[in-house]
Amino acid sequence: MRRLSNKPTSGATKLLSSIIYSVTIILLVTLSINTKADSNDDLHILLDRHWQQAEKEKVFFRTDPDAWKPNGKLADFSTEGMARRQAFNAQMLKDLSSIDTKQLSEQNLMSYRLFKYEREFEDKYYQYQDKYFPVNFLSGWHTYFAEAPANMAFLNSQDYDNFLVSLEDYPRFNQENIDLMKQGLKAGFVHACESFKNYEQSIQQHIVSRAEDSALFEPFTRFPSTFTSQQKETYSAKAKQLINAHVVPSYQEMFDFFTQQYMPNCRQQAGISSVEGGADYYAYAIEYYTTTTLSAQQIHDLGLAEVKRIKTEMLAIIDKVGFKEGSDDSADKKLSAFLQFLANSKQFYADSPQDVLEKTAFITQKMYGKLPFFFGNLPRNTFTIKGSASRGAFYMPPPDNRTPGTYFLTSVPSQQPLYNLEALSLHEAVPGHHLQNAIAMELDLPEFRRTLNHSAFSEGWGLYSERLGKEAGFYEDPYSDFGRLGYEMWRAVRLVVDTGIHAFGWSREQAIDYLAERTALTDKAVQDQIDRYISWPGQALSYKIGELKIRELRERVEKKQGSKFDIRVFHDAIIGNGSLPLAVLEEVIEEKFEL
Repeated sequence: MRRLSNKPTSGATKLLSSIIYSVTIILLVTLSINTKADSNDDLHILLDRHWQQAEKEKVFFRTDPDAWKPNGKLADFSTEGMARRQAFNAQMLKDLSSIDTKQLSEQNLMSYRLFKYEREFEDKYYQYQDKYFPVNFLSGWHTYFAEAPANMAFLNSQDYDNFLVSLEDYPRFNQENIDLMKQGLKAGFVHACESFKNYEQSIQQHIVSRAEDSALFEPFTRFPSTFTSQQKETYSAKAKQLINAHVVPSYQEMFDFFTQQYMPNCRQQAGISSVEGGADYYAYAIEYYTTTTLSAQQIHDLGLAEVKRIKTEMLAIIDKVGFKEGSDDSADKKLSAFLQFLANSKQFYADSPQDVLEKTAFITQKMYGKLPFFFGNLPRNTFTIKGSASRGAFYMPPPDNRTPGTYFLTSVPSQQPLYNLEALSLHEAVPGHHLQNAIAMELDLPEFRRTLNHSAFSEGWGLYSERLGKEAGFYEDPYSDFGRLGYEMWRAVRLVVDTGIHAFGWSREQAIDYLAERTALTDKAVQDQIDRYISWPGQALSYKIGELKIRELRERVEKKQGSKFDIRVFHDAIIGNGSLPLAVLEEVIEEKFEL
């Protein structure tokens, strides 16, 4: 009789081992998949939590300030509010460190890197003095608040209800910003006297005796057709009451503070480095706006080199058009004479504001027709063109896709030369800021990436777009091409004067002279620009720094690909991930094109 044995045969042993091995592999793979899924899910949960908090706070770090729109209760800029956001940001960094980046998908890894970069820089923000400057030469919380409604969508009762909440909340918001400026006074971080000598006019214009004369009443002059007479009457009455009782007195309080306390204690010297701690603040500002670690000296030297190069190209055009005045003089005098010729010749100016706007519309429509030759992905949203006498040219992105973007430009003929209209329109509209912003808003990406605005990326793309116009058939008129070079020279000069003012002790007059001698800007425009740079350290550096990086990346890709280079693929890669720090942009291009 055969005894039954518990010992398996060799064949059974192999089968059992195979089964165990397979189960182990399945478990490991399953564990790996689950870990990867957990890491990606954890990141999205973290990003969603941050976005929900940002929406609650109404503060979105590093966004385009022109995109801000009052919508319900306004942001809290009290000491407590700042501390709360700082603590939340620190918690985000802590939670972020627990995510295993090795398990993230390619797109999620990009979001992780960007989010970490932003949170680390926001942590720096709380350590520096940005908060003491809620106004600059161009704008402030008071101008953004007053000018925003005219470019907002008011399509239903909820839109009006939210805006009424903003009007009612404005006194608190106003006082908290004034308090920040008071803290700046104590710390010595105040604006320069000469640059702000007439700034109170930007406040005074909103101190009106009738609510109907306030820019903030504009939405109540264009109700939706679905509103009843009773609705219109009720909303109008409430708006008048809030503007008269809440908003106008707040503007008066700001005016009194600015004229009676702030300006009597303004900064005597132009550069921020004249303030104790100002040199460190300027280094922070350079990094914030350029997203690089370049020093002030490196940027200054780069600017000098670019000025020299562009000047050579400008002189070539002067010779091309046969300009003879000053031909026997030095190159500097010849350039100066030509700039004066441009500034004073009627042929370079439109006949009326309407003529300016119509010529602008023609340029942008002409470029629209050429976009498919340069871009594979195009956005759905559009933009409008409006004249603006207060700030010159700029693009205002919409808060959402319910409204178009807006390209503002000075429509006063004497202030808007025609020879630079092509470059200006390509920069602000298409293929510049509108195209860039509209594409970003339609990307299938985490919300924070759609609203990010790195100045070097944004303004660098705008300046690159001016140059792209040559490839698209613009600047056929040599005077227009000179206008393009004039704009490029203007941005190169910024590298010199911004660093000159804030790092090397240049006076306001020295900076004005340097800019005036190299551009065709009017005397007023030159002074306004220098006052802008004085009040906004570092921001003006972003244009040329960003443009040079984009051009460098394109040259590298073209050299690598040769005849296979597709400009549409390159452009889609540049602006197809939303706004990026320049170092991250370089990594994206290097990875995509295997540089």
